[in-house]
Amino acid sequence: MAEKLAPEKRHSFVHNGQKVFEWDQTLEEVNMYISLPPNVPSKQFFCKIQSKHVEVGIKGNPPYLNHDLTCPVKTDCSFWTLEDDIMHITLQKRDKGQTWASPIVGEGQLDPYSTDLEQKRLMLQRFQEENPGFDFSQAQFTGGCPDPRTFMGGIRSD
Repeated sequence: MAEKLAPEKRHSFVHNGQKVFEWDQTLEEVNMYISLPPNVPSKQFFCKIQSKHVEVGIKGNPPYLNHDLTCPVKTDCSFWTLEDDIMHITLQKRDKGQTWASPIVGEGQLDPYSTDLEQKRLMLQRFQEENPGFDFSQAQFTGGCPDPRTFMGGIRSD
């Protein structure tokens, strides 16, 4: 049932008409997807993840991305992989349940409506995680959605 509450689609960050990256999030992770240029050996790509910063590029060239992250991440649980000409960066949120408006500070921010939809989806994920016998996939919020991190005593850590 939890897969029903997974992100329906990825958000895109477009700059000057070019897609820089796509991203989505769950209660625990933010995932970034970067299309790789053709004809570059995979060993040439690099990704450096710090608690509040990410740097991505091709060795020997200026970085493609060199930005602060919107929120801190757990570096020991964050990682990156290359598959099918896509760099997939998984950032483990330090604060589980926090709604990110974008992975990168000041770049590609979601509008307030989309941010609210993300927060509602994350809250339903939290309910599903805490109540695995119930199906929240058709549940809806009317009005504002509470913060998934703090609602009813906050997120339980087992």
